[in-house]
Amino acid sequence: MDSAEYERKIAHRFAAFDQDGNGYIDRADFNAAAARLLTEFGTTARCDKGQALYTGAEAFWQGMAGIADVDGDQRVTREEFVGGAVKRLRDNPERFAEIARPFLRAVIAVADGGNDGRASVANVERALRVLGASAEIAGVAAQSLDTDRDGKVAESDVVAALAAYFTVIEPDA
Repeated sequence: MDSAEYERKIAHRFAAFDQDGNGYIDRADFNAAAARLLTEFGTTARCDKGQALYTGAEAFWQGMAGIADVDGDQRVTREEFVGGAVKRLRDNPERFAEIARPFLRAVIAVADGGNDGRASVANVERALRVLGASAEIAGVAAQSLDTDRDGKVAESDVVAALAAYFTVIEPDA
């Protein structure tokens, strides 16, 4: 991968977290993502699923800040994201799973129409669109997350795929 491709990938990954586009990632981005998901799926913030989603969003934010917020200002800049989150998560993908799992579990629960711990591919696509993916990308991604082709997506599939997505290999210098 060349430097331009690496920069493009980093920009996309950063934008996925910077929900409001203000140039940094902060707690408000995670809370906004949770609120939009609840609205999309008609789930109240006060129910168990809503509370789990906000708790998961907070855990994800705390994990992100813990590995990337170098100056402690409760904001992760693009530079901090590249220098902290991307490099550390690449070196330890299990850490990504650890910090993302509570949020991703809660997203699946909110999108799970059958209450069986798995969400339909269509609902995963909806969730991805709410989180900022284009319709085309959301559709392809949701389909690819259905690893056993049963029309459902499990938490383990989502965690593994997102860990792989956020593992960005730097170009050789």
